[in-house]
Amino acid sequence: MLTGFVVFALLLGLLGGAALWQSGGSVAFAVANLPTHFFNGTVRRGVVFDAETGLKLDIYRPKGAGPFPVVVFFYGGRWTEGRRQDYAFVGTSLARAGYLTVIPDYRKYPDVRFPAFVEDGARAVAWVAREIAEDRGELGRAFLSGHSAGAHIGALLAADRRYLRAAGAAETTLAGFAGLAGPYHFTPDAPDLEDMFGPPQAYPEMQVGSFADAQMPPMLFLWGGADETVGLINIERVEAAAPDACTARRAHPGGDHIGMIASLAWVYRPHRAVFGDLTAFFDDPTAICR
Repeated sequence: MLTGFVVFALLLGLLGGAALWQSGGSVAFAVANLPTHFFNGTVRRGVVFDAETGLKLDIYRPKGAGPFPVVVFFYGGRWTEGRRQDYAFVGTSLARAGYLTVIPDYRKYPDVRFPAFVEDGARAVAWVAREIAEDRGELGRAFLSGHSAGAHIGALLAADRRYLRAAGAAETTLAGFAGLAGPYHFTPDAPDLEDMFGPPQAYPEMQVGSFADAQMPPMLFLWGGADETVGLINIERVEAAAPDACTARRAHPGGDHIGMIASLAWVYRPHRAVFGDLTAFFDDPTAICR
């Protein structure tokens, strides 16, 4: 029998989920993650992928025998906050759709500065390349994805191949990248961002367009037309830097910055087309090039 709290949370999800997401905080994550308790696949939590830093990842495996396409998802949080446990709703949503989903942690500012968090992402991908077959992952169909700062990390790993090489992962590991509301190519203009990515002469190193070329894997950029946090110019700059690359953008006019990631949760009914765009891309990434 459902408890009163669960019933109340269900009603919140159906009637007021958007407000919860806009307010942010632990309540939003708690409600978003309620359905994860009924996930009928397999979850492996707290797997150490880098012994030096002690960083961990969680793995959400679909029900069935596999092999499964793999999605490595990097959460957002302005490179300063976030934790993998709060994004179980992403892992279970994608796993229910048939994708073995890996959600790693990464170090954050001010404990580290760029490019440490990107290097952490590369180490997570390298771990996946070595170990994911144990969970019935199909490495030939391995994708990177992420939201906001996490989308920046994933896109930079896809474009600047030095990171994966340094971590010991083959560049051919990636079948594609799909980002939600990513700040792919901007100039830091706040004190913490200037310190995080500076000095100014180093800014091109954190801008995805500096490395974009036709050799990148297919890249899908999803953007919300109501996003007042990250502008469309981030996508436009990457596209302009590599006009021959296999890239595409999908605009969701009513989506805002939080709504783009909330679209992967059951509590936020608007803009569910975002999830459809993701799964269509993972099913056939080269379709965006045709």
